[in-house]
Amino acid sequence: MTNSNEKVDKLMLARDETQTGLTVEIGVVPPWAWALAGIAFVAAQWFFNIPLAHHSDAPPAWARALLGLVAGIGAGCFLLLIGYINRDAKRRAMSPLLWTIVAIIIPNALGIILYFILRQPRSSACPQCGNAIQTGFNFCPRCSYKLSPSCPQCQRVVGMNDVYCPYCGTAVRNQAAPESPTKLPG
Repeated sequence: MTNSNEKVDKLMLARDETQTGLTVEIGVVPPWAWALAGIAFVAAQWFFNIPLAHHSDAPPAWARALLGLVAGIGAGCFLLLIGYINRDAKRRAMSPLLWTIVAIIIPNALGIILYFILRQPRSSACPQCGNAIQTGFNFCPRCSYKLSPSCPQCQRVVGMNDVYCPYCGTAVRNQAAPESPTKLPG
C-alpha cells in the first residue's frame, strides 16, 4: 500500500512541475498582448455576428458563430504568440524588436516558427561573479568557477551519482560543484 502511495506522490510531483513550468511560460506574455488578444476575440465575434448577418448572402447563424469563434481564437493566439516572442527574445539576450517584426511580417506563421527554431538557449548567471553563462558550460568563462561536476579525464559533465564517466569510462568520485572557485590548469 505504501509503494502505491509513493508512486502517486511522484506522479503528482511531476504534474505539479509541468504546470509550474507552463505557468511560468504563460506569465512571460505581457499584459498588452492579453489585452490585444481579448480585443481581437471580441472584434471577431462582433464582425461575424452583427455586420455579416445583415448581408444578403450571409452564412447561417450557426456558421457565423462558429466562424467568429475560430477567427477570434486564431487571432488571439497569434497576438499572444507575438507578445511571448517579444518577451522571450529579451530573456534570451536576442533583439526583441527584430524578432517581433519578423514574427509579424513573415506570412503564414513562418516567422513564429523561424523564431522557435533559431532562438538562443536561455543563459543563467554564474553563482560566483554573476556573468551570463550558456547552458552546458562546465566552467564560468570569466572567473573559471566550476559550475557542475565533470569528468577529470575528458571534462564532460557527469551526473552527481555517477561512478564512471559515461563518455570515456574514467572512474569518477562523487564530485559536487565546489563551494570555492577552481582554476583551470595552465
